[in-house]
Amino acid sequence: MSLSLRLRVVWKVRIPRADMANTRIQIPTKIQRGAVVEVRLLIRHPMETGFRHDNVGRPIPQNVIKLVTCRYNGEEIFRAELFSGVAANPYLAFFTTASDSGELEVTWTDETGQTETERTPVAVV
Repeated sequence: MSLSLRLRVVWKVRIPRADMANTRIQIPTKIQRGAVVEVRLLIRHPMETGFRHDNVGRPIPQNVIKLVTCRYNGEEIFRAELFSGVAANPYLAFFTTASDSGELEVTWTDETGQTETERTPVAVV
C-alpha cells in the first residue's frame, strides 16, 4: 500500500506595488473659503532607530524620516524635521487656512534617500 502525503504551503508575502501610496492625507471633502482646516497625515514607515537587531543578531540599520513638507497650490505651508524618537508609522496633524481650490502635496524623505510624494485635491466652495 502506497501512501502519499501532499503538503501545501502558502506563503503570504505582501509586496508593495509601485503605485501604492505610503502616505495618507485626510482633509474634509468640501471646505468653506477662509475656513481653518485640519490636515492629518499618516505615513507608513518603519522608523528604525538603529538600536534593534534582527532574529539572527544582525543590527538593523537606522532609517528614519528626516523631512516632511506639505505644499498647498505650490506654496509650502508645513515643514517638519523628524528624529529617531518618533514611532513607526508617524501621524502628523496641522492646521491651515483654505483660500482656493487646488492641490495639497505631501513629500517626505528618509535616511536611505527614499522620497515619497502624495497629492490630494482640495475643493473650496
